[in-house]
Amino acid sequence: MLFSGPEIVAELTSLGITDVVWIPDSEIGPWETALIAAPDLRLIRVCREGEAWPLAAGLHVGGRRPLVVIQTTGMFESGDALRNALFDLQLPILAIVGHRSYLVPNSPDSARRFAEPILNAWGVNYRLIASEADKPRLAEHFRACLVANQPGFILLAEGSM
Repeated sequence: MLFSGPEIVAELTSLGITDVVWIPDSEIGPWETALIAAPDLRLIRVCREGEAWPLAAGLHVGGRRPLVVIQTTGMFESGDALRNALFDLQLPILAIVGHRSYLVPNSPDSARRFAEPILNAWGVNYRLIASEADKPRLAEHFRACLVANQPGFILLAEGSM
């Protein structure tokens, strides 16, 4: 896991994130305790990833600064809701997407193979974080997206299938 729970809370708090809309996977799930304990963040669990985008959209329209946190397979599943919030409504929603199996050499996992091509096809502005040295990209990228009033994603490399 590249970020500990306290590290991710510090990053999100520094960015003014108010709400984390998520379905945790096995790699980001350990953040839950720190997210729940954070006084300036509200953790909102959804049942399906397709519910995350309209919920985040409503929070944004209501004056909040939400962040969606899901895994690549959930991003695929939620494509239509994502398209509507980010492109039709043009809302600057931010997301951290767990890039499943990215750190597994020669992984046969198709989620690993399709994540970046799909984001590129959709025209989503994203950055990959795959090592400790990449960690500053999270705040840098999200700050730039906030200033530009545009959506932004972080693909967070994961190592399990």
